[in-house]
Amino acid sequence: MRHARRISIVPAESQAVKGRGTTWALEHRFSSQHAEPWDDGWGTLDQQATEEVLAPQTQIIEERVKSILTSNDSPDISFDLSINPYRGCEHGCVYCFARPTHSYLNLSPGIDFESRIIAKVNAAQRLREALAHRGYEPLMLNIGSATDAYQPAERRLGITRSVIEVLSEWHHPFSLVTKSAGVERDLDLIAPMAAQRLAAVYVSVTTLDASLARILEPRAASPQRRLKTIAALAQAGVPVGVSVSPVIPFINEPELERILEAAAEAGARSAFSIVLRLPWEVNPIFQDWLATHFPQRAERVMARVREMRGGRDYDARFGTRMTGEGVWAKLLRQRFEKACARLGLNREREPLDQTLFRAPHDPTAPAQAALF
Repeated sequence: MRHARRISIVPAESQAVKGRGTTWALEHRFSSQHAEPWDDGWGTLDQQATEEVLAPQTQIIEERVKSILTSNDSPDISFDLSINPYRGCEHGCVYCFARPTHSYLNLSPGIDFESRIIAKVNAAQRLREALAHRGYEPLMLNIGSATDAYQPAERRLGITRSVIEVLSEWHHPFSLVTKSAGVERDLDLIAPMAAQRLAAVYVSVTTLDASLARILEPRAASPQRRLKTIAALAQAGVPVGVSVSPVIPFINEPELERILEAAAEAGARSAFSIVLRLPWEVNPIFQDWLATHFPQRAERVMARVREMRGGRDYDARFGTRMTGEGVWAKLLRQRFEKACARLGLNREREPLDQTLFRAPHDPTAPAQAALF
């Protein structure tokens, strides 16, 4: 795909816009041009500071990909393969570690990431081809590890559902992470697979404070709606866990135990948590958000973040990037583990069954395989 280059001008003062995590068209690290505000003598800068900033409309860009399975070689992630049906995410979570991936498309990790969504419309076809390869062996597969597979575009496009249909057809196990109630639509597929130990779902609950969620994750489901989704999954017999991620010092960190309690009461059976990560362009975007919404806390938050990252804003080393290091990171981990033990959320995740997989070339596979 070819995209027009955008030149970003950093606003003199950020403006929060309802429904967007950021309005900053932040230049990415591969940009070859840079623009700065310029006073043209007509009061342009003063006018920009007072003009109302409108949230841009979401644009869905359809893409036909060459492959859909991404291999994982990170030792601190529990799955081997991932599928992300979309690039970019309309949920607009300001902390999203996947924002820098839009740079590879020559798009801004800021507003473009949440308003220009790439939909991999042939994902199911590519998945079927991958599973049909004679050298393929079933591995631990996760859906939505980078961008939410049930973001608003999925309601119309149904790409995630088509992927799960393929996995269901060939009895391939998978896990799924989402902060959307949209996953309930596909319970007719997920619940029967869960009964065969082929599916597990993890719902991300970052805060119980609806007002915080509105500015932190502006287009994701409300916290209470996510708890209802946990309950719906549990009642349908789907193993469901809660992700309290990311933990942001002095923002949602004080809620850690209460989030776990609410999730356990709703029916969650396990939990995991990751501390705030600020790779590449996520760092200035998050700090801009902090200065806009929590100016009195901003320095304190970043000081604690650096304390967990060896004095830096981010440390990408395996083994520490998910948990942080130092005294405060250790205390945070202890709080999490004690709460999980008290609530029964510290059980080992039930292993998914990889022995039921039947590839399209397998003579014991369904007859439909001959069609592909």
